[in-house]
Amino acid sequence: MDILESMKKRAQENLRRIVLPEGDEPRTLEAANIILKESVADIILIGDSNTIAQMASEKNLEYIAKAHIVDPKTNEKMPEYANLLYELRKAKGMTKEEALLKVQDPLYLGCLMIKNGDADGELAGARGTTADTIRPAFQILKTKPGISVVSGAFLMFTKAQEYGENGFLLFADCAVNPCPTAEELAQIAVSTAQTAKSLGGVEPRVAMLSFSTQGSAKHPLVDKVIEATSIARSLAPDVLIDGELQLDAAIVGKVAQLKAPNSPVAGKANVLVFPDLQAGNIGYKLVERFSGADAVGPILQGIAKPVNDLSRGCKVQDIVQMIIITANQAID
Repeated sequence: MDILESMKKRAQENLRRIVLPEGDEPRTLEAANIILKESVADIILIGDSNTIAQMASEKNLEYIAKAHIVDPKTNEKMPEYANLLYELRKAKGMTKEEALLKVQDPLYLGCLMIKNGDADGELAGARGTTADTIRPAFQILKTKPGISVVSGAFLMFTKAQEYGENGFLLFADCAVNPCPTAEELAQIAVSTAQTAKSLGGVEPRVAMLSFSTQGSAKHPLVDKVIEATSIARSLAPDVLIDGELQLDAAIVGKVAQLKAPNSPVAGKANVLVFPDLQAGNIGYKLVERFSGADAVGPILQGIAKPVNDLSRGCKVQDIVQMIIITANQAID
C-alpha cells in the first residue's frame, strides 16, 4: 500500500479542491474530517449548512469547520451555475427553467463547480448509483480528447508478490461498460495504462484478456479482443499491449513460456483488461474475497476532469482513499 502513501504525500504537497456532493452523508462527513485534519485536500461540501454543522457537532468532527459548505438554497452563485448548465445543454433542448431546477441536484452542481473553475475534482456515490454519478459528469465535463468511453479501474493490492508489480495490478473495466465494442475496449486499455502510470507510478504492461491465447480458440468474442488489441496499439504505440491472452498466460511466467513465448507482456502483465463488465466485476471480487486483496476503486477514467464513484456499501476509509486518488488525478 506504499503507493497510496505516496499519493497521500503528493496530495498534501499539491492541495486540490475536492467537492463532495453528499455533504450530509455520515460516512462522507467523517472521511472529510480526516482529510481536513491531515491536510490532504481542501474540501467542499454540498448540502444544508445547518444540517452539516449539527452533524459535525454531534460527531465531534471539529475539522469540518475548515470545509467550504455550498448550500444550494442560499449560495449566491446558483444563477451563474444555472446559466452555465443552460449554455452547455441548450442544444439538447434544455430550457433556462429546467436548468434552474437541475442545478439544485448536488451531483449536477458539483460538476458545474468543476466546469466553472471553482473545484478540481468530485467524489460521490455513497448514496447513489454509478449512473447517477456519471450522467452529469458526461453531460457537463465531457470526455478527454481522443476518448469517448468512461470506464472504471480498480487498484488491486494482493499478497501474491510474484504477480504484477510485487502484487500490485490494475483491473478494468469493472464498473461501467456491460459489453464494450472493440473500439471501446481499446480505449479502456489506453485509459487504464494512463492510470497505471499516473497513479500507480508503474510502467504499464497491458494484457487484453480472453478465454483464448494467441489463436488457441476461435469465436467472435475472441475476434473482438484481437481487434481491440490492434486498435489499442495504434492509439498508444509506446505502451506494451498484447492480446488475446488467457489470465494464466498474462501473469504466470511458466505458462506464458508455453502459450505465448514471444509476447512482450505475457507472464508479467500489471494491467488486466477484461473483455466485458461481467468478467471484470466478477474477477476483481473473486480476487478480493478469496485472497484477501485490497481493491481500491472504482477509479473513473476518461472524464475530462476527475469525478469518482463510491460503492453504497463503502466504509469511511474507502472514502478517504478515494479522495486521495481524486486529488492526485486533479494534479496531473
